[in-house]
This record gives sequence, structure tokens and C-alpha cells, in this order.
Amino acid sequence: MPLGFEHHNHSACISDTLQRAEVHCREENLNFTPVRRRALEILLQEHRALGAYDLLTELAASGMGKQPPVAYRALDFLVSAGFAHKIERLNAYIACSHLGSDHAPAFLICRKCNAINEANAELANGRLGDAARAAGFQIERTVVEALGLCPSCQDAA
Repeated sequence: MPLGFEHHNHSACISDTLQRAEVHCREENLNFTPVRRRALEILLQEHRALGAYDLLTELAASGMGKQPPVAYRALDFLVSAGFAHKIERLNAYIACSHLGSDHAPAFLICRKCNAINEANAELANGRLGDAARAAGFQIERTVVEALGLCPSCQDAA
């Protein structure tokens, strides 16, 4: 079952991902500031998409600033570093569940509870990739968001 819809060792998930992020930043000479680290930790703790102002509230509670640019700068860094993704449908952000791997994410979003699972789409090898190649187009980025019901909401119905 996909990570976004299953129970798992949440503490290990958070600590492992933070450790991988720290190593990546050291190797790539990226500045993983305390605010950026805390922002990633908050996204990991929630395991759901958060809006920038939700993140700002949590950062402020941690004594890391109350102004919107604090959250937006941290989110910009996390997205550009590949540590988080923006969920366009929700105008919110979620920690990457495949951190450290080169992948094309697709998001399965529960329309009832907003739970999200990150899947690997590999669209360049499917029909979209075929259409792009036929048109002479090179895909650089895709945003795939599928709306439906997660297993828990299906069981409740």
C-alpha cells in the first residue's frame, strides 16, 4: 500500500529523511539553515499537504519568524532541492516521499480527507512521452494530480 495511505514507523521516517536531506545538502553545498530544516521536519511530521500560512504558524511557534517570507523562502528552497513538492490543486506543500531519487511524481489525492500519496509516474515512458516525442517536444516537468478516494475513505463509505 502507498506510504501516504498506510501506517508506518513515523519517527524513523522523519529522522531518516532529515538525515538524507542533511547529507544531500553537504554533498551539494546547499545551505540547510535551521528554518529550512524545521520546515522540512514540520512537513514530515504532518505527512499531509500544508499551506504556506499553516507552515508559518508552526515556524512561528518554534520561534523562527512570523513574516510570510520566512515560510515562502523555506518552501522555495525545499522544492528546488527536491525535498518537497507543491500540490497545485490544494495550493499546499508536502514532503517528498522519494527523497534522493530522480523521479516524476504523481499525486493521488483523496477528495474526502485530503490524504496524499506520492507515486512515481515516469510519464516520459508512457503515452504522454510518446506524444511529446512525436511532436518533437522535450518534457522537463510534469504535474500529475489524480483525485479520488483513499482506502480509509472507501472503507468508511
